[in-house]
Amino acid sequence: MAHPLHAVIAQTEQVILGKPRQIRLALTCLLARGHLLIEDLPGVGKTTLAHVLAKTLGLQFQRIQFTSDMLPADILGVSIYQRDSGEFKFHAGPIFAQMILADEVNRATPKTQSALLEAMEEQQVTSEGETRPLPTPFFVIATQNPTNQIGTFPLPESQLDRFLMRIQLGYPDAQAERGLLAGIERRDLIANLKPQMETAELMALQKQVRQVLVSPALLDYAQAILRHTRESARYVHGLSPRAGLSLLAAARAWALLDGRNAAIPEDIQAVLPGVASHRLQSVQDVHTSDGDKLARELIEAVAIP
Repeated sequence: MAHPLHAVIAQTEQVILGKPRQIRLALTCLLARGHLLIEDLPGVGKTTLAHVLAKTLGLQFQRIQFTSDMLPADILGVSIYQRDSGEFKFHAGPIFAQMILADEVNRATPKTQSALLEAMEEQQVTSEGETRPLPTPFFVIATQNPTNQIGTFPLPESQLDRFLMRIQLGYPDAQAERGLLAGIERRDLIANLKPQMETAELMALQKQVRQVLVSPALLDYAQAILRHTRESARYVHGLSPRAGLSLLAAARAWALLDGRNAAIPEDIQAVLPGVASHRLQSVQDVHTSDGDKLARELIEAVAIP
């Protein structure tokens, strides 16, 4: 692993205890130029992870707290009439930052959720007939509470598909929780964090991910996974070509984190639950499907060529 990435992971693990795999997956998503959805119960560290990554990577950070009465203009910005000049001046919204924390995104209405679509897909926003580019790099971490909680709106499939990965943090193990309870307050730790990487270094690593070799045999494996989801009666819908591209991009990034310049089948298996869990639904119970379980079953069902 490259030294800057090693330092980023080491510092993040000092604050987010007992979650090394989730930290690696979050960095994998960022290196692959994707966006991350963290779905879990309140209080398990979703927001803390976003704050730590922003500080550790030295990125300009904005937190957007989604609520049921929020409007798209609250995210994108609005033009305000200037009496002195007699013109309208655009006031940029919080979306104009390198890292966005869309906190509790499923508490906003679908109309407001859709304000993120163009930003996440095109890295630009169109407001009042004018298109404005967003900063580079641009990375969205969205958190959502379980959809069975009061006051939540389910994310539409088109919005879910914009997220390269979905992960869950879960409760900490006994040792990690003891460290949290007996240690320093997380806010104090975050305040003292120092950037471990320059923005130019991060962007260079993102370019390097695209150069990680994917062999024809590995493409065969990825296609076999996609084909199985489309032909099996287990799933409501198969994985799309966009999901296949996301799977390969994440596998390349995971390989780079391991210090390799070529991806292997184990890289695909490592990232598949994060890439596929929010895209797969069981025909047996559409509303309560366990996406992580479906992804693990998929790994077992498709043999490595």
